[in-house]
Amino acid sequence: MHVEADVRGAVEDRREVVERIRAVLDRLEFAEATEATEATGLTEFTDPKAPGGPGERASALTAASVSDDVLRRPAAIEAVHTAQRALRSGTPTREPLTALAAVLGRFAGDGPPALGPAEPQDHLRRSVSRALRSIPARRRDDGAPVTAGVVGWDAERRHVLVRAVDLLTGIWPEMVGELSETVAEVALLDGDAIDGFTDFTVHGVVLLHRDRLTTSASGLPGPVRCAEALVHEGTHNRCNAAAVAEPFLLPDPADGGATGADGGSAGSGGTGAAAPGALRVTTPLRADPRPLSGLFQQTVVLARGVLLYRRLAAPAMLRMPGTAERAVTAREARLTASARQAVDTLTAHSGALTDSGLALLGECAAVTRGRP
Repeated sequence: MHVEADVRGAVEDRREVVERIRAVLDRLEFAEATEATEATGLTEFTDPKAPGGPGERASALTAASVSDDVLRRPAAIEAVHTAQRALRSGTPTREPLTALAAVLGRFAGDGPPALGPAEPQDHLRRSVSRALRSIPARRRDDGAPVTAGVVGWDAERRHVLVRAVDLLTGIWPEMVGELSETVAEVALLDGDAIDGFTDFTVHGVVLLHRDRLTTSASGLPGPVRCAEALVHEGTHNRCNAAAVAEPFLLPDPADGGATGADGGSAGSGGTGAAAPGALRVTTPLRADPRPLSGLFQQTVVLARGVLLYRRLAAPAMLRMPGTAERAVTAREARLTASARQAVDTLTAHSGALTDSGLALLGECAAVTRGRP
């Protein structure tokens, strides 16, 4: 992975994630067949909902029968995670396997997912619940909990999303290409608890607060803010995918080098929880101390944000009202300062990085010094 957008690398990372998911399906399929054989002596499951009745044989869902396009669906990825956790726990696996088959079957025959808006769905709601559990609880002045939820897209915000993608296509087409390979769904959030996040359990989703599609108090236009949010959250997704094949951090003795269901770092996603003994550091974007995996991703996100605003601030692109131009310039300066802070902190812990992590840190550091 590079700090500049890299479509070819994003394609390779996506394929690696799909292959890891397919490997999980292979193990689940083997477990399913073993359970059925031990229970019935058959080599196939009998489906209680099959047209011929409970005794009718049904073809087991095989890993080979599921297309790559289906395995790119965030809901399918979540179902694989859930089934794998059940298998690892030693609990009966029929229910999550049945749910997995239902999810995979729902997308059978569909084409590849396309970058675009996603309406509220169960896998998105569950993702928000996980995110809320991963952050410190807060309460409003009236005592009610500060929370968040998935909301639908109105016509105005759909239009802003289209304009944001058009804007990126004009100034950073490689980033749009990378996002198209990495992001399958863009969901909207409301509430005061979360501004936006990603979750490796539903890899391919970016969740953005609906206010990030409106003009800011400083005059930053909604499409610009949305473009930044897509780059920001899309980069988290890309980091998660890239780390599956080439981790950026060395295994942490505090968590035993644990990995997620698809081979990624267990704490790499936006909602990942680090082990209790893991090192936590101050970061530019979060008030609470974060594990090094969080700092690493913030560093890349911030460097890419700087690259975005440099493109927006280029003389040929300054066709905005004066207030918006000043807001763009101020935003670039703020992101640059935050990126420098992140680079400095991460450099102090560079001994925890792999060669891939060190190389990407070097690219981020170059961005903060004004070089591409």
